[in-house]
Amino acid sequence: MTQPFCFRFRVRYNECDAQKVVFNARYGDYVDIAMTEFMRALGCDYRQLLAAGLDNQVVKLTTQWRSPARFDDVLDVFVSLTHMGTTSFSLQADIRHADDGRAIAHSEAVYVMMTTEPFEKTAVPDELRELLRAGAPGVVIDQSGRG
Repeated sequence: MTQPFCFRFRVRYNECDAQKVVFNARYGDYVDIAMTEFMRALGCDYRQLLAAGLDNQVVKLTTQWRSPARFDDVLDVFVSLTHMGTTSFSLQADIRHADDGRAIAHSEAVYVMMTTEPFEKTAVPDELRELLRAGAPGVVIDQSGRG
């Protein structure tokens, strides 16, 4: 079976706390960056949405931590659609250590489609709905520097 979309990156020193592990708030950043790269891989980036007078906003983000990530670890964030509604959609982010596949964290983000002015909920456009359902299986965006 083909893996879902994957965003790969390296943990930076400034993302770690005094306990020498990734600070919990950074996982929200990781999920947001992975989602942005996922949308690009679908062929839909934020500039296109904004130009069409649309945006999506996170209304719920949950994270369950499983094991620590540390400075210089390379992590994979596997992103896939879990729910498609009329005005919202949910993406899951399964964060794993790139070398051994160890589960680091699992997040789910719920997004609501909004107009940019006057900031009202609106239906997810059919084209975006189709792109999200298709996903980007097998696509890997590697920013780890491993080359």
